[in-house]
Amino acid sequence: MPKNKKRNTPHRGGSGGGGSGAAAATAATAGGQHRNVQPFSDEDASIETMSHCSGYSDPSSFAEDGPEVLDEEGTQEDLEYKLKGLIDLTLDKSAKTRQAALEGIKNALASKMLYEFILERRMTLTDSIERCLKKGKSDEQRAAAALASVLCIQLGPGIESEEVLKTLGPILKKIICDGTASIQARQTCATCFGVCCFIATDDITELYSTLQCLENIFTKSYLKEKDANVICSTPNTVLHISSLLAWTLLLTICPINEVKKKLEMHFHKLPSLLSSDDVNMRIAAGESLALLFELARGIESDFFYEDMESLTQMLRALATDGNKHRAKVDKRKQRSVFRDILRAVEERDFPTETVKFGPERMYIDCWVKKHTYDTFKEVLGSGMQYHLQSNEFLRNVFELGPPVMVDAATLKTMKISRFERV
Repeated sequence: MPKNKKRNTPHRGGSGGGGSGAAAATAATAGGQHRNVQPFSDEDASIETMSHCSGYSDPSSFAEDGPEVLDEEGTQEDLEYKLKGLIDLTLDKSAKTRQAALEGIKNALASKMLYEFILERRMTLTDSIERCLKKGKSDEQRAAAALASVLCIQLGPGIESEEVLKTLGPILKKIICDGTASIQARQTCATCFGVCCFIATDDITELYSTLQCLENIFTKSYLKEKDANVICSTPNTVLHISSLLAWTLLLTICPINEVKKKLEMHFHKLPSLLSSDDVNMRIAAGESLALLFELARGIESDFFYEDMESLTQMLRALATDGNKHRAKVDKRKQRSVFRDILRAVEERDFPTETVKFGPERMYIDCWVKKHTYDTFKEVLGSGMQYHLQSNEFLRNVFELGPPVMVDAATLKTMKISRFERV
C-alpha cells in the first residue's frame, strides 16, 4: 500500500497489514476539431444514436479492446474528437442517448489515460454527472455514478478530485439513503461514494461521515435477536454488500484511533452476516472480517479476539460446506474463499497472489491490498491492467513506482489477448 497512505494521517490512510512486494518494470502509455453535435429527441434515440456514438456507447467496446483501439483504428485526436461528441450527448433530451454517452466516456477513461483532456473538461463532466444523477432514472444514475468513479481515478488525489467529490458527494449520499430509489442505482452509488472518498477526501470529517452513511446501510443486515439462525436475503442485500465493501475500503485509510472504534463496534456483529443465505454476502462478510483481523493485529500484534473459537467454527463450516441445498458453483466459490479466510484468522497467513500486466508483476500479499485491488478492478474492468501500467495514482497505491515510457514497437509486443487479462 502507498507510503503516503498511513492510518495515522487521516486523509491518506494505510496498508494496515502487509508489505508491497511489487516489481515494476514497464508501463504502457499512448499519445480535432470539434464539431457541433445535434441533439436527439426521444423518438430518434435508437440506431442513429448508436451510430453517432461510433461504438463507444457500447459498454463493452472500450473495456474489451482497451488501448489497442487507438493503435489499430485511429489516433489520439480521433479519440478526443469522439469523446467531445459524447460529452455533448450527455445533455441530450433522450435518456437512452445520455446513458449511452456516459457509458462511452466511462469505458474510454477506463481503457486509456486521458488526464490532460479531462482536466480541461472536468467541470463540464462533473456538471453532466450531477445532472444525470439528479434527474435520471436507475440506469442513467448507475452510468453517471460509474463515470464519476473513473473520473476520480483518472484525476487522482488533489484539488480537482476533491471538487468533484464536494459536488457529487451529497447527491450520492442522498441516493444511497433514498429508500424509494432503484436498488441498483443505490448499489452503484455506494461503490462510487467509497471509491471517490478513498481517492479525493482531504477532510477527516467527510471521511467519517461517509463511513457512517455506508454503515447505516449494511448494518441493517445484521442478525437481530428476534431473527432465526439464518439471515434471509432481500432485494436490498446487494446494496448492503456494496456498502459493506466500500466501508471496508475506507476503513483502511482511517487513523488508528478510528479503526479501533470501528473494530469494537463491529467485530462481534459482523460474523452474523456469515449466516446469510446469500453467498456473496457471506463472502463479503468473511473477507471484511479477515481484513479487520489484519488491521487489528497491525495495531496490536498480540490482539485477542474473545469469540475466536465460535468464529473459527463458523469459518471452518463454510470452508467445508457440503449443504446439498446450495448451488454447486456457490459451494465451490465459497469453500475456496473461506479456506483462505480461515487461514488468515487462525494462522495469520495470506496466500500471496501474483497479478501480471504486460511485463510487470505485482504481488498481493495482504488483505488490505487484495481488497483495494478487487475494488478498483470492479470499477475499471479489463482496463485495470492498463491503469496499473500507466496511472500514477494506482501505481502509487500499489507501490509500483513511476510509469516507464516505452516506444510503440515495444508496446505492441506487450499486448495479450483479452482472454488472458486479469
